[in-house]
Amino acid sequence: MIQIWRRDDWQEKWLNAIQSNKTIGFVPTMGALHEGHLELIRASKLTCDITVVSIFVNPTQFNNSEDFTNYPKTLNEDLEKLRQEKVDYVYTPSNDDIYTELPILSFSFGRLESTLEGAFRPGHFNGVGIVVSKLFNIIRPNRSFFGQKDLQQVAIIRRLVTDLSFGIELVVVPTKREPDGLAMSSRNLRLSPIERESAPQIFKSLTKAKNELLAGTSWFKVQQEIVASFKENSLMNLEYFELIHPDTFMPYQEFDSNQKSSICTAAYLGNIRLIDNLSIIS
Repeated sequence: MIQIWRRDDWQEKWLNAIQSNKTIGFVPTMGALHEGHLELIRASKLTCDITVVSIFVNPTQFNNSEDFTNYPKTLNEDLEKLRQEKVDYVYTPSNDDIYTELPILSFSFGRLESTLEGAFRPGHFNGVGIVVSKLFNIIRPNRSFFGQKDLQQVAIIRRLVTDLSFGIELVVVPTKREPDGLAMSSRNLRLSPIERESAPQIFKSLTKAKNELLAGTSWFKVQQEIVASFKENSLMNLEYFELIHPDTFMPYQEFDSNQKSSICTAAYLGNIRLIDNLSIIS
């Protein structure tokens, strides 16, 4: 595995790969790697000749400075995991290498950035759009791999790739979960033991809602039951629990088995914000 700190150091390696007709798979991360990240890497290695992983905690996508400051940073452990996975290159840029100056460009993703995550984290998707565009322009991969857990982010990046003609294939990998159902996330490291015990309620609620919808219960009743169950848990603060179209993120008022649909949710456990989603009709 070769570690790269500067974008210029990658360009010769990229040119050699292209001249050798090798496909490049790219997995962008913010570090604190877990099994979910490793699944993305394995998917890349199965279909691409070269796999590149980036580790960069992007400041422009945090609308909460405390969240940015406290984001787990485990570079040495991350590098060892990448070596074990036999990653070809890891790009670990400094902030100055990504942002040679503060960006004044901003993205508008329409409704995608004004609902759910966009509504609760203003400016977040603009920051995601900027850094992903930069990384795509630097690495220039053939395919890039993302986890289904960040479903709205996937929709944002898909829009980015389409509208800006990046010519990159997006590969979405199913959410990797702990044995108790909790979606793997770097933020899980910050949960206290008692918070960690409560965390599986998120996935249990998604599963219960899916089963009830498929059994014929109305979405209004399902949603009300789930909201009430979260209010009974003093450790949890539910932000949203919504039935949406997974491509447009338009909310549904009623469940229709003939329409693609997913349930998306976000909740605070103490000061830690966790998100998850579950496909109902794909």
